[in-house]
Amino acid sequence: MDNVIKFDPREKILEKAKRYVDDEAVFLEEREQAVPLLLKALEFGEEALKSEIIFLLGSFAKEEVAWPLYRILADPSQEEELRRDASIQLSVIGPFLKDPQPLVDRLIQDMESGDPELRIHAAFAVGWEGNAQAAIPLIERLYDGEIRVQQTAVSALSNLRDDKIIHLLLERLEHGPLMQKRAILLNLWRFYSQKEEVARVYLQHLGHENADLRFDALVLLGIVAPVEKYFEAYRRCLKDPDERVRGLALRKLAEEGGARLKEIKEEIASLMDDPDMKVKRAALEALKKIS
Repeated sequence: MDNVIKFDPREKILEKAKRYVDDEAVFLEEREQAVPLLLKALEFGEEALKSEIIFLLGSFAKEEVAWPLYRILADPSQEEELRRDASIQLSVIGPFLKDPQPLVDRLIQDMESGDPELRIHAAFAVGWEGNAQAAIPLIERLYDGEIRVQQTAVSALSNLRDDKIIHLLLERLEHGPLMQKRAILLNLWRFYSQKEEVARVYLQHLGHENADLRFDALVLLGIVAPVEKYFEAYRRCLKDPDERVRGLALRKLAEEGGARLKEIKEEIASLMDDPDMKVKRAALEALKKIS
């Protein structure tokens, strides 16, 4: 029989798998036979096809694929990109599982592994909205000896969508290593109900001694608030010692500064003498908008 998978040659399985990946409507129509076939194709397909299968199954076949995805995540022989794809899809389907507890337990256990790659993938996978029991194990990973695990823990904690977490992240923002600080800044905007507090943090970091943190803070400030609300902060950034900050502040003011742009015409004109060519060009474009 055509739908008895174990008798299908590999070529036919892969051919059908590609058909399902290319046409979601066909997949949905033939879901009952498509899911086990795609799971079979995961065993020997090429990496690009495997990645597409993971995405498709994670979108439409949650219960059936949780443990197959976990096995990919935990398999060190798999390509790291594929393991990452599996961890992402697990974090997506986690809230929809009827009984996620066995999976959560396994992922929390994996976060204690001696393999940093497994700790990374497990930490990301367990970070889904409302998964409160993952909070403490993820908090512990903020102090992991591998910086990539720390960064992943920040993302996963943010994915929990628990406003209580933000205060812990702000504490680590004060005392953590530089790369963890950057990871925290890059995730704070996701705490939607804390926009004012997040904006305050970004404004504060516009004065940080580290240029990367200042630049990150300026990029992210634009996500949580319009330029006009913090016009003077952007204006001060025109004198920042880092050309990336000066250039971005100038471009944002030119794009969203509105009528107030005329107030700083002289300051913008002075940037025509900036040592950085990109800043000079941005100043010229801003002056064109004023005149």
